[in-house]
Amino acid sequence: MTKHSRPALGGLLFFAFLISVGAYFAFAAVQGDYGIFRRAEIEVEAKELETELAALEAEVARMENLTRRLSDDYLDLDLLDERAREVLGLLRHDEVVVR
Repeated sequence: MTKHSRPALGGLLFFAFLISVGAYFAFAAVQGDYGIFRRAEIEVEAKELETELAALEAEVARMENLTRRLSDDYLDLDLLDERAREVLGLLRHDEVVVR
């Protein structure tokens, strides 16, 4: 007589549970809040922010230069003349305006 033994149901459930837990952690490692895809998104966002920071620093440096050139310590008469013409619409007495 041959006796056929069935696989233990407990063992199958244990391995099914392990596979499920492993699949969950693999999914979380790739797609989760701290996963590989999120890390790639953060790196791209960081590069964009660094580019924006560099542009803003250049703008600040330009504005500091203009401010220094119009300060009491160092007055750039050409810049003062340019700003007066642009902002106030001033002209010299010997100039002719053509519209």
